[in-house]
Amino acid sequence: MSGMEGLGMVMLVLMIGVIFVGFPISFTLLIIALAFGYIGLGQMVFDLAYLQIIGLMKMEELAAVPLFIFMGFLTEQAGLMERLFRAFRDLLASVRGALYLGVILTATVFAMATGIVGAAVTVLGIMAAPIMIKSGYDARMSAGAIAAGGTLGILIPPSVMLIVMGPVLGVSVADLYSAAFGPGFMLAGMYIIYTMTRSFLNPKLGPPVPIDERPESWFIVIREVLLGMVPLGMLITCTLGSILMGIATPTEAASVGCFGAFVLAVAYGRFTFRGVKAACISTMNTTSMVMFLAAASNIFGAVFARLGTAEWITKTLIALPLPPTAMLLLVLGLIFLLGWPFEWPAIILVFLPIFQPVIQALGYDMIWFGALVAVTMQTAYLSPPVAMSAYYLKQVVPQWSLGTIYKGMFDFMGIQVIAILIVAFVPAISLWLPTTLTAQAKAERMAPSSAEDAATEKEQNQKNMLEDDYKPEDKVEGEAPAKDSLDEEYKGDKIPEQGAGKK
Repeated sequence: MSGMEGLGMVMLVLMIGVIFVGFPISFTLLIIALAFGYIGLGQMVFDLAYLQIIGLMKMEELAAVPLFIFMGFLTEQAGLMERLFRAFRDLLASVRGALYLGVILTATVFAMATGIVGAAVTVLGIMAAPIMIKSGYDARMSAGAIAAGGTLGILIPPSVMLIVMGPVLGVSVADLYSAAFGPGFMLAGMYIIYTMTRSFLNPKLGPPVPIDERPESWFIVIREVLLGMVPLGMLITCTLGSILMGIATPTEAASVGCFGAFVLAVAYGRFTFRGVKAACISTMNTTSMVMFLAAASNIFGAVFARLGTAEWITKTLIALPLPPTAMLLLVLGLIFLLGWPFEWPAIILVFLPIFQPVIQALGYDMIWFGALVAVTMQTAYLSPPVAMSAYYLKQVVPQWSLGTIYKGMFDFMGIQVIAILIVAFVPAISLWLPTTLTAQAKAERMAPSSAEDAATEKEQNQKNMLEDDYKPEDKVEGEAPAKDSLDEEYKGDKIPEQGAGKK
């Protein structure tokens, strides 16, 4: 290890230590990067920081970040999540563990409309926690279900994290979106199996919804289901469907999603200028936080790489006498541990570029690796000391202690670890959908666009075959000679130009 590489290692260790103490991540990354960069690189560090910020601003994919965030806050203002939860609660009221099931299904569907974890956990806590407490549900498992369900937004598209991860791994955001659906739905299914199994084995953990909380007739149930599910389903189909089918880019689809959320807010009678103003302010705050953290992480990563420490770590990891599977699990374990003190932008923009060459050198598919990282990064919201889901939930449900919330989250973290291993050893879970969509797009490009085009193409092929079969020497007797033959015959007999023979 050279002196510059050692300086970078000291910078990395100091950054981790300072963040563990409790300093803000963004300012810590920026200050340490500039200080150590000035020591090692001199004035060049400021030019490097400037170029990194300009390069970040030119990334077209990031334009979708504020749009998807705004779409999420608009859907929250429209009350779509409340209607969706009521629909599931009324439909499943007589089932044991109905509220667990309603929370997780609501979180899964709503995750496809917004990737905002804080909003999902907060709204679910406000809606579900009071009736869970009134119905006698277990506080530990209830807190875990709300916190874990709310974090599905970071994994299931349109996840803001996947938008940032795509350029880092060198893959398209659409491919990452399609790869994240399988693990996201599998994880939601595992949550449901866990909560429902425990509710059926021990009815005290999750009894049916009390009679006085159930709707009076099936007409009300059907009405709530139609009003709560159909409009949101149409919004999700238009937004994510256009991305997966290649009709629109993530930025274009996010614009359509914002418009659709605005229309639904008007249709439900929830549109107010105060609400839109609040959504705009929340979008600005969240986007500023994400982008400032992205800029600081980008500068730190650039300085770290310029000092040569990133390459040294990569070569050291590759040189370890470990089989590829063990190396993959080691990298995932490191990302899992980094998720405890760090926010996801710091891990994606600082540490992922260090691990990415290692995984690429081992020959693994980067789309599949991106899905694995996304599942692993979801634990960042469930692991202390920066488990933001716990603090979101504690703010809206003061009846549950922070210790109870943490215990419930740890139960679901165990499920997530099992999910990570399943996706790692069964790659088809994440690769099936992107492979299918790629094959379908390729077939559509090769196939004619219509029957008329097919007939025209067939006629042109037949014409080309006739022209290839025809030879000038096979002409019929009395037929005029071909142009090429006339040119050959009269090649040298040219009419002299007027006055050519005069001197």
